[in-house]
Amino acid sequence: MNGAEPLGFRRQSRFAAAPRSPVNQPTDSARPPALFLMGPTASGKTDLAVYLAQYLPLEIINVDSAQVYRGMDIGTAKPEREVLARVPHQLIDIRDPANSYSAAEFRADALAAMEDFTAAGRIPLLAGGTGLYFRALLYGLSELPSADPALRAQLEQEAALHGWPHMHRRLAQVDPEAGARIHPNDPQRIQRALEVYELTGRPISSLQCRPREPMLAYRVLKLARAPRDRETLHRRIEQRFRTMLGQGFEDEVRGLLARGDLSPTTPSMRSVGYRQMIQYLRDDCDYETMVERGVIATRQLAKRQLTWLRAESDVNWLYDEAGDSGATALEMVRRWLAEGTVQYCLGSG
Repeated sequence: MNGAEPLGFRRQSRFAAAPRSPVNQPTDSARPPALFLMGPTASGKTDLAVYLAQYLPLEIINVDSAQVYRGMDIGTAKPEREVLARVPHQLIDIRDPANSYSAAEFRADALAAMEDFTAAGRIPLLAGGTGLYFRALLYGLSELPSADPALRAQLEQEAALHGWPHMHRRLAQVDPEAGARIHPNDPQRIQRALEVYELTGRPISSLQCRPREPMLAYRVLKLARAPRDRETLHRRIEQRFRTMLGQGFEDEVRGLLARGDLSPTTPSMRSVGYRQMIQYLRDDCDYETMVERGVIATRQLAKRQLTWLRAESDVNWLYDEAGDSGATALEMVRRWLAEGTVQYCLGSG
């Protein structure tokens, strides 16, 4: 992804990021632009985002539900500090891992950042693999009840006694659609779905039904980076997991647990990789089993991400096997930006 030095930019119009009424809704070409860079884990999204930011007036906004937590660096594959110093990413390291971070909070934070960047003549580039966050941003959120600490504690006690596969089977009985959509190894979403059912008496799938009409006052270009061959992705996932182990992932998790306020039930510690490492550190499995479980869980995550992406409309796929995905994406974005009425000097490369 080498090329000429990026040039400056020029912005000729100003738009607010807040939703507009139907009467004042601008035409699609007159909306301010925003880029979505999506893809499964280990597909190279960060490298591509940084590359595009070298040649276009972009500001990167993180869309990864684990990278929002401070101190969780190795296991979440955060960009290196040198990269973040050179190309800042918004919404990284904004929460302590003892605290939760919801899709609603992400939507509010992302919209605020997008509005600031748009007003400054920059283009928001939202990059990451958390499909729930992209959906919340694009389509808004359903009206769901707030968390109930007492009920959550009760569900966690039941899960500790019977296991999360049992909880998943219980969910499938009361909400077959959510049971089919939520993976048995996704305790956070299982717990939330059961919590909503207990609080409302209605399946979360019925409450989440809403028209698939975008609620975002931006003209969006969706890009997705991935290898076409699944085995290639699987090899990358295993290689990256073993690389993280070599970088000190075990020590990172030991340090987090040593704080005393984090446990396997803390939402941040349920992240893929952290959950398996905690099992090893608590003598629930040996080292090689931990590695195997971590790789398998990450592959399952990638599968869910790809399933969601393939159901999305208007996604422009950037397959590694097709050649230089960086140059392809850069040319695609330049052509797309030229279609809008907001004009930028897009540099060369």
